[in-house]
Amino acid sequence: MMERSKDWFWPWALGAGILLVVGGIGVYLLRGESPQPEAVVDVPQPVVTTPAPLPPAVVDTAPPPVRTLPLPPLDESDPEVLGGLTEILGQEAVVKHVMPERLVRNLVVSIDNMPREQMALNQRPLQSAPGDFITSGDEDALVIAPENFERYEPFVALVSNMDAKTLVSFYRGLEPLFQQAYEELGHPDASFTARLNEVIEHLLQTPTPRGEVALVQPSVVYKYADERLE
Repeated sequence: MMERSKDWFWPWALGAGILLVVGGIGVYLLRGESPQPEAVVDVPQPVVTTPAPLPPAVVDTAPPPVRTLPLPPLDESDPEVLGGLTEILGQEAVVKHVMPERLVRNLVVSIDNMPREQMALNQRPLQSAPGDFITSGDEDALVIAPENFERYEPFVALVSNMDAKTLVSFYRGLEPLFQQAYEELGHPDASFTARLNEVIEHLLQTPTPRGEVALVQPSVVYKYADERLE
């Protein structure tokens, strides 16, 4: 039996994307090291190869690169962010995968919420993947259908092919906007880059699901049967 539901699974794509960034970009960005080999996500099986254990996260305190133009106000930053992403990813990919409004705020909210059980689906920075979230199996033995992972293959491939240095420069140039959005979220004395470190460490410590991924549905929203994956 196969069931279709609302796109509950998009945080997995964002999480897989961040793990790939950790493998080839995030370590370079947050720890000032050379890029490591990219992690691999096998499709249809939900396998994300976790990089080798890393030392405790250390926030890179190097100042962002000097911009020739001032940053726009946070509430007017979407054209700037979309323009930069278009240069990095291409217009077709941006239109297909990126939500065009409140990008910085939505990225900050989504990353900040990632270690928690609840995600703000109305503030996601990514477009829904085509189709619906699909499960298979009986009601008392639900699993994620293999077809579901195929829906996210283009996004995962896109993230894994990002150029590290280009993305680092892009983030550093916009870092004050991310910091402002994080402060306005209720963290006036905290660093967003430090929080990003924490989220990455959390994802690295999350067990890698292999084979069929069991689900439960205590309410409308599906949850992993293995609580360690939440």
